[in-house]
Amino acid sequence: MRVKVLSRNPDDYVRETKLDLQRVPRNYDPALHPFEVAREYTRALNATKLERVFAKPFLSSLDGHRDGVNCMAKHPKSLSTVLSGACDGEVKIWNLTKRQCIRTIQAHEGFVRGMCARFCGTSFFTVGDDKTVKQWKMESPEYGEEEEPIHTILGKTVYTGIDHHWKEPVFATCGHQVDIWDEQRTSPKCSLTWGFDSISSVKFNPIETYLLGSCASDRNIVLYDMRKSTPLKKVILNMRTNTLCWNPMEAFIFTAANEDY
Repeated sequence: MRVKVLSRNPDDYVRETKLDLQRVPRNYDPALHPFEVAREYTRALNATKLERVFAKPFLSSLDGHRDGVNCMAKHPKSLSTVLSGACDGEVKIWNLTKRQCIRTIQAHEGFVRGMCARFCGTSFFTVGDDKTVKQWKMESPEYGEEEEPIHTILGKTVYTGIDHHWKEPVFATCGHQVDIWDEQRTSPKCSLTWGFDSISSVKFNPIETYLLGSCASDRNIVLYDMRKSTPLKKVILNMRTNTLCWNPMEAFIFTAANEDY
């Protein structure tokens, strides 16, 4: 007597673990898939098109910092000059046309927390974890001359940000409070505060140059007027704002970089 039996190998369809994908049996007979080539061609063409659509306009990377880059600033007159400050206190000036570093300064002990260029482009300011505000020449020192700051101001607290006025020799720093400084003095002209949390960023308005805005760690954005000794307005958001940027064309519009993406 003959008995016909169906036998299947469990290795072909049983998963070894629950994490493995289910094995799907498939017949590769070309007679059953008459449009396989056309379908694959369409898929490849679409993939190529989407690659071009989503291609990032990446040009180059500027390598040279030994630690993470914490802040950046751009030159007000030269489009090809960019400054960057790192977590090891090092400041580098880059030439974007040549894509190379043209100068390196050991500016601070600890993090470089903020930096900005003077409106004329002849010098720039840096603040760091060593509680100092330093002004540096934009040009490299002469042969035999040491790399020294033009001015150094020793503060009472750590400064977390700095920005320069667009027309006058005045700059603002932030940390425990917003301080307005004259370049010729070693103490602030006035101090502005609203609340007790640390302020992470301060920016001058490029059009209404006496206005400035700041954002603090208690989720608020505060607007100040230099002509008054008190803040103007406070806006409280759902999450913290890390920095803000004013619109250079319309005076009363600014963008906030918030932690809700």
